[in-house]
Amino acid sequence: MEHTMFCYQCQETAGCSGCTQSGVCGKKPDVAAMQDLLVYVTKGLAAVTTQLRAEGKQIAPEVNHRVTKNLFITITNANFDKQAIVDEIADTLAEKQRLLGQVSASDGLPEAARWNEGRERFGEKAAQVGVPEEGDEDVRSLRELITYGLKGLSAYSKHANALGQEDEETDAFLQRALAATLDDSRTVDELVALTMETGKYGVNAMALLDQANTQAYGNPQISKVNLGVRGNPGILVSGHDLRDLEMLLEQTQGTGVDVYTHCEMLPAHYYPAFQKYPNFVGNYGNAWWQQAAEFEAFHGPILMTTNCIVPPRESYRERMYTTGAAGYPGCPHIPGEVGEQKDFSEIIQRAKSCQPPQELEQGEIVGGFAHAQVLALADQVVEAVRSGAIRKFVVMAGCDGRAKSREYYTEFAKALPKDTVILTAGCAKYRYNKLDLGDIGGIPRVLDAGQCNDSYSLAVIALKLKEVFGLDDVNSLPIVYNIAWYEQKAVIVLLSLLYLGVKNIHLGPTLPAFLSPNVAKLLVDTFGIAGIGTVEDDMKLFFGQSA
Repeated sequence: MEHTMFCYQCQETAGCSGCTQSGVCGKKPDVAAMQDLLVYVTKGLAAVTTQLRAEGKQIAPEVNHRVTKNLFITITNANFDKQAIVDEIADTLAEKQRLLGQVSASDGLPEAARWNEGRERFGEKAAQVGVPEEGDEDVRSLRELITYGLKGLSAYSKHANALGQEDEETDAFLQRALAATLDDSRTVDELVALTMETGKYGVNAMALLDQANTQAYGNPQISKVNLGVRGNPGILVSGHDLRDLEMLLEQTQGTGVDVYTHCEMLPAHYYPAFQKYPNFVGNYGNAWWQQAAEFEAFHGPILMTTNCIVPPRESYRERMYTTGAAGYPGCPHIPGEVGEQKDFSEIIQRAKSCQPPQELEQGEIVGGFAHAQVLALADQVVEAVRSGAIRKFVVMAGCDGRAKSREYYTEFAKALPKDTVILTAGCAKYRYNKLDLGDIGGIPRVLDAGQCNDSYSLAVIALKLKEVFGLDDVNSLPIVYNIAWYEQKAVIVLLSLLYLGVKNIHLGPTLPAFLSPNVAKLLVDTFGIAGIGTVEDDMKLFFGQSA
């Protein structure tokens, strides 16, 4: 049975409504079909684990890791390898059947928990389990919103797990919520409540990852990051996984091979533990969507530790390596699960035979303003606010993307009044982090907290400032939120901010296509969610002045 593709989980979905022929990201219909089936069988596994927990039984960490990895695989731009996804489906079904045998009362389990067919039936089943056309559109919208939030939650949990941090309560919720999306008896009100609960656990997951990162690598500190290159062969690391970077750096010592970061790996330079490696040179290039030209120019091998993959050119496909949840057909994959030591000898040998990277730019940029560093400067920041030197903070966290409409964020940053400070995290910063915006009394006007998951730092900073200023409501702070989104990790960040009570977030360049009119209205009416306008109109809205 042929699968009719439908996917609207990311911001760049075709026509702001849904990809139906092929994904804007490069995902083909047959890969989309297997991703839909992987989500379905993972929901079935989650229903079984949720029932087992209800019966007082323990779930092994390896099962929790399978659930998070499976959802991570289906995030936009993470894995395009159909065979790898098929293998994951088969392994998940085997795991589910094993656990199903331990269930005492299986009468109430959904069909997804019971379904178990061979690979020859995967295509047929996949055609039945994508985003449904029939049924209540608000229920469908909320189910998808929850599922996408859980995908983002899974990504952050997996990074924490890689550093030895586990949270059974978050895993139990994730699986319970995933199973709940199969339950046709759930009302809109119940699904709204579950959406908010997803935000609560999003905060927990980001706090766990923050703890994992800082315990392993120290608190990020103000750091200057080199943008140039050296004359040695190099390996370029992209994605988000700091543990992969650490293992690679350990294995490249004394080899004559340099290591560079790309896109969301830039904040690795802010951690003290990474600064001790003499071959950790700097950051190369910009946001993920420019990687085709930048990977070409790098000359050496690239390690994609997670999303965001742009389908590679043939000229460098064989030197683009994937690991973890990432995958692309024709690209070598380096194995290794959570807690295992990965062997990077193949990519290191490959690097030795390559030319040094072509220099794209020179100079340096400053970052490292995670919550511990900003709170260390709290007195200086508070004084600047009280004196009027800083009028407002503007949270411009989130994702970058290809759309021309995203030039708005560069122009918005340029137009900001000189007494405002940008708080940022995620790859959205590449739209303005190399602009010369100056400082306010020594405080840079762009404070980069780190990766997308470090949006948690921005929330911690806001809550601390609320306390310092003696305010009852975080929304009374001189902070405005103008956030760019792209994929499912931005969804969990948004839900987390809503759970923390943050209101009047502006989201762009477009609102999510998976929000039905009623669900969108609910977010607008309850939380003040809004889209973006023109730079000039938004300057008037936020600051009462023209650009």
